[in-house]
Amino acid sequence: MATPSRRTVRDLRRDNRGAVLRRLYFDGPMSRQALGPATGLSSGSISNVVAELVADGLLEDAGVVDSDGGRPRTLLRIAPDSGRLIGVDVGETRVRVELFDLVLRELARTELSLDAGGYDVGHIVGRIREGVATVLGESGLDPERLLGVGVGVPGIVDRSSPDGAVVHGQTIGWDAVPLESLLRDTLQLPLGTRYFIENGAKTLGQAEMWFGGGRGASDAVIVLFGSGVGACIVTGGAIYGGAHSSAAEWGHTTVHVRGRRCRCGALGCLEAYAGAEAIVQRWREAGAELAPGTAEETAVTALLAAAHPDEKGVDASPVALAVLEETAEYLGAGLSDLINLYNPERILIGGWAGLRLGPYILESVRRHATAHALRHPAERVTIELGRLGPDAVTVGAATLPLAGFFARGGHRAPAAETETPTERAGWRTSVEERAAR
Repeated sequence: MATPSRRTVRDLRRDNRGAVLRRLYFDGPMSRQALGPATGLSSGSISNVVAELVADGLLEDAGVVDSDGGRPRTLLRIAPDSGRLIGVDVGETRVRVELFDLVLRELARTELSLDAGGYDVGHIVGRIREGVATVLGESGLDPERLLGVGVGVPGIVDRSSPDGAVVHGQTIGWDAVPLESLLRDTLQLPLGTRYFIENGAKTLGQAEMWFGGGRGASDAVIVLFGSGVGACIVTGGAIYGGAHSSAAEWGHTTVHVRGRRCRCGALGCLEAYAGAEAIVQRWREAGAELAPGTAEETAVTALLAAAHPDEKGVDASPVALAVLEETAEYLGAGLSDLINLYNPERILIGGWAGLRLGPYILESVRRHATAHALRHPAERVTIELGRLGPDAVTVGAATLPLAGFFARGGHRAPAAETETPTERAGWRTSVEERAAR
């Protein structure tokens, strides 16, 4: 027996508002006349929805265009100043916090080193608190205008707790950390501020699908290559999350039985061979002389300088070249598993290490991926570098509260402790709509 629909007029109005906002966000500016066919709404519905959104300050005029023999048509666009968003990237060596307007134009940013505190939970929460206070202070923003805070983290995000998102980050020593409730209790933000916690590889994937190399793709893989490696899987336009938003813990698939010990504790993980931490360790073992405590990013830069020296008359280090080639081989082999499993049309490699090493190893990665993958899916995939640079995780994190805002039809949320299923569905809907175009 079919379950009767419980949708109300209020639900319909919210969905119509959300449809108009998303279409203008991705494809605007547009006229009222163009919005009808684009959203599937009647002209009367468009008039009512647009009037509401203009009255709420969410839309503004963006000039006029001539029509065929008729009166010029006014274009509409999202009003950038109608809201603010914060994106946080909890990275391997630093916490990056950025403040954006409603069209994701950066307004302020700060980066805070993790230094000696490392991944101690209190230290991380303190860094996020400090970063949020800094960007709000620089902008002079009234926190009441903030639509939400998105945070990209390493690890598995479990939303089954009534107190909000809990993070399981085995590689960084986090065991069921109630990050959302900690942030709510620690950050000095208005009651009712929404917090959206997500795996960092997925926020990277979200950013690339909305604004970068994933635009228009229905099936894609976006790789986060930093100290470790992770992946965001997009199938049929939707980001795969598993039961608890673990993204694809691809870095912890086994590539060498009884191989090197990974920082997760297992043996032979891909991350133990292809992550930046592992790359630097293998170079040290091969004889590289690096000062104790040398930062990973500094060490990777030194590795590239040794393998590809700029100075004339300086020979490339065979050891450094061998380390890079071995890294490309393992990364390519790991990508071949994703090609065989998901048949993506595109693979994008991002993250600080991926972007830094990519120009030197990308061709080799492609060659090894093709060699290890089945021929049919390998012939139909392209492997490229991500297009959004080192801020991609932060931008993707900021899209979380933005998608939730659209899912609510552009209404500011009442005081609540956690994101709602409607807001979660809004993120997926936005990805699917973007992939379709």
